[in-house]
Amino acid sequence: MVDFGNRLKELRLNAGLSQKQLADKLWITKATVSYYELSERNPSPEILIKIAKVFHVTTDYLLGIEDKQKYLDVSDLTDDEIDLLRHTINVIRKNRL
Repeated sequence: MVDFGNRLKELRLNAGLSQKQLADKLWITKATVSYYELSERNPSPEILIKIAKVFHVTTDYLLGIEDKQKYLDVSDLTDDEIDLLRHTINVIRKNRL
């Protein structure tokens, strides 16, 4: 797992979470979060998915396969708002051609 520990710590700090707060969200111990951040342990696939959901990123991003966060969380938006975003994205893409 390339840079997983550093990436996890960066995401956690950017979200303003302590190790304990993140641990509570994942139903694991604070020590386990610390081990992950220090790259002393690797999370199970189940925990990796939970981490991705907490920070609204892909597992590929967490694992260092992707360099950019390509995931856009729209779960709390209405269908009309999502349609507006789709339209805006299409306009941006067309303008780059």
